[in-house]
Amino acid sequence: MPLTSQEIQKIASLAKLDLSSGQEEKMLQQINAFFEIVEQIKSVDTSSISPLSHPLATVQEVSLRLRDDQVSETNQRELNQKSAPKLEKGLFLVPKVIES
Repeated sequence: MPLTSQEIQKIASLAKLDLSSGQEEKMLQQINAFFEIVEQIKSVDTSSISPLSHPLATVQEVSLRLRDDQVSETNQRELNQKSAPKLEKGLFLVPKVIES
C-alpha cells in the first residue's frame, strides 16, 4: 500500500515538519520502500513455525539474569517533595489533564 505525496504532506504536517519538495520526495521513497519490505515479510508462510519463547532460544540456553532486590538509597520523600506545589497525604497533586 504505497503512500502518495499528499499523504506524506499530511504526515509531515501532523509531525510539525517543514519538508522541502526534495525532502518530501525522498521521504516518500523511503517510506514506500519500507512498506515493500513489510509486504515481503507478510508474504512468508509461518503457519507451521511455532513461536520462540525467547529470540535467542535456538542459539543458546536462556536463563533469567535477575539480581536480588536490594535497597540502594534511603527514603527521601520529604526532601523530594519540598519543591512540589501541592501535596496531599504524602502524594503529589497534579492538575487534571484528561476531561471525562
